[in-house]
Amino acid sequence: MVNSAGPHDPLLPRQLTVIGLGYVGLPLAAAFGRVLPTVGFDISKTRVAELQAGSDRNRELTREDLSATYLSFTSTETDITESDFFIVAVPTPVDASKRPDLTPLVSASEVVGRAIARRSALRSSKEGAGSQSSEPTMPIVVYESTVYPGCTEEDCVPVVQRASGQAAGVGFKVGYSPERINPGDPDHTLAHVTKVVSGQDSATLERVAATYGLVVKAGVYRAPDIRTAEAAKVIENTQRDQNIALMNELSMLFHQMGMDSREVFQAARTKWNFLPFEPGLVGGHCIPVDPYYLAHKAQEIGFHTEMVLAGRRTNDSMARYVAIESVRLLTKARRMQHPPRVLVMGLTFKENVPDVRNTQVVPLIAELQSWGAKVAVYDPLVDDKIVRGMGFEVASNPFLGGARYDGLVIATAHAFFRKHTPQAYLGLLSSGEGPGVLVDVKGILRDAFKSGEVFYWAL
Repeated sequence: MVNSAGPHDPLLPRQLTVIGLGYVGLPLAAAFGRVLPTVGFDISKTRVAELQAGSDRNRELTREDLSATYLSFTSTETDITESDFFIVAVPTPVDASKRPDLTPLVSASEVVGRAIARRSALRSSKEGAGSQSSEPTMPIVVYESTVYPGCTEEDCVPVVQRASGQAAGVGFKVGYSPERINPGDPDHTLAHVTKVVSGQDSATLERVAATYGLVVKAGVYRAPDIRTAEAAKVIENTQRDQNIALMNELSMLFHQMGMDSREVFQAARTKWNFLPFEPGLVGGHCIPVDPYYLAHKAQEIGFHTEMVLAGRRTNDSMARYVAIESVRLLTKARRMQHPPRVLVMGLTFKENVPDVRNTQVVPLIAELQSWGAKVAVYDPLVDDKIVRGMGFEVASNPFLGGARYDGLVIATAHAFFRKHTPQAYLGLLSSGEGPGVLVDVKGILRDAFKSGEVFYWAL
């Protein structure tokens, strides 16, 4: 346990624990670890060992960040027994049928419940020995994971109650504060984005607000209740999914009309209230998942959502669309007369992050392979073992020489790919009866080639 000096504010925790040390939990733990005793807990011993050694595989935090004064990491449950403030920041995926999979939330809630039970037993034994407790407040459990409205109180709290043997409001309090982490974004960090907070009662709300206020410079917004805070989060990502889906559908329409979709969008952006969303592949652990949570709750109460999943279907179709456009150009370039060699550049769901969860590049590759393409993959941010483990051929850095390809697909616009010249890309294409093919999903090389140099396409 880490110790700090100074008088104790009754609104603040004596020791805080973050459950789950991924993109959301780790920045929280590091931030709180600079101002109060904080334990970062993760069930992965490998993850904990890496963090203890000062290494973040997600490349979001530095060694200095992980060396915060009051921060420690553990995968041992007994190390969090003395905590009186728990933040649950675990993934909320969907299953194969696109239904909410609450398994990580349930497991984390059990961990917290057991900690509360041990803490209660420890305090009882001290009181039985004649020691007076200096803690008049009960522990708080705050959930950050994105869920449907009602999930915290209806699904998570009962688990904590069973595991702790304590009733909510009697043995512990509950709050919800939705995460707003944006991986790979150095500007909109935890400290600089307003934090929505909520609690089961006004006293809990004030304790939650005071605690987050220690690390969020942008301030906190007090939601009236937990369900409101849950709903606010899930619609943030659902709205983004819908807006990208609209841009994707418009892009497909304009391509079919023989128009440059980016030129259309650029012209439209000259109006002050046009929202500047861009078409693209939508992957990751948030945007492609969260609409299903909202739709699940709607179905549960007998409400049929028209738009929520329509946008999701559009975005799910984009990998196949990009692959088919690639095949169309390969055919036009006379590169389909034999199994074409295609290099897919970028495997992660988003530029400049190493995360491959729910990446739409995987179905894109599968579609290319279904047309007979021999696909190799190069991503400077993804370990070769991971690429091979996904069943793909690994290519070495193509800009250092080596194989040549009939077609290139820049699927993820990493900064590494942006720094290379158009001529460097032309050098990766094999000679044939005509130019090779370059499919540039994000358009990072738009307008870079002369007519006839390459068969170029961008979404």
